[in-house]
Amino acid sequence: MTGLRRHREHHRTDRIGWLRAAVLGANDGIVSTASLVLGVAAAGASHDNLLLTGVAGLVAGAMAMAAGEYVSVHSQADTENADLARERTELEQNPPAERRELAAIYVARGLEPSLAEQVAEQLMAHDALGAHARDELGISATLSARPIQAALASAASFAVGAALPLAVTALTPEHVLIPWVSGASLASLAMLGAIAARVGGASMLIGAWRVTFWGALAMAITAGVGSVFGGSV
Repeated sequence: MTGLRRHREHHRTDRIGWLRAAVLGANDGIVSTASLVLGVAAAGASHDNLLLTGVAGLVAGAMAMAAGEYVSVHSQADTENADLARERTELEQNPPAERRELAAIYVARGLEPSLAEQVAEQLMAHDALGAHARDELGISATLSARPIQAALASAASFAVGAALPLAVTALTPEHVLIPWVSGASLASLAMLGAIAARVGGASMLIGAWRVTFWGALAMAITAGVGSVFGGSV
């Protein structure tokens, strides 16, 4: 059987780790920065103050996204490592019981008991911990937690997303700033949602609508709060 050639396939699940962090970061960068600028603009702030607010929001948001993703994904990695350590100990202490456990999993998936026993025995002879990690714990190299990758992807994508409303703020005259920032941000959100859906294999229209709706809601509420509190100062 060593002569068998492996048929290589590319699956969308290979992109889950970085795609989730990148889409979340870019979406948050656009929504957070645009909402922040619109809220302060509705309160009557000057153009210079709007730029300063946007820059501060970009830096703070990127750092917060990186820290949040790192801590969150690292917690997942810690849990995975703890489960693997426990499984490693069980394999060392009672291999026959672990082989029967693995065989029972394969029987539940449709294999005949005798064949399941053979499969479990061969897989454990090849890589016992890997077999149990994949088939018992659901941990695989494709879906395993990568804290640093998630943190860097989130921070970078947030900064890229935040740069768009910030650039519009810098280039747009103050009297038309609110409609321009709103329009450009919503258009960017729609494009981001469509691209993310396309990469993930989902409907581009639904992806664009979902992201744009929540972004518009966030910007409208923030602008409304800025207008109310700005007028009362």
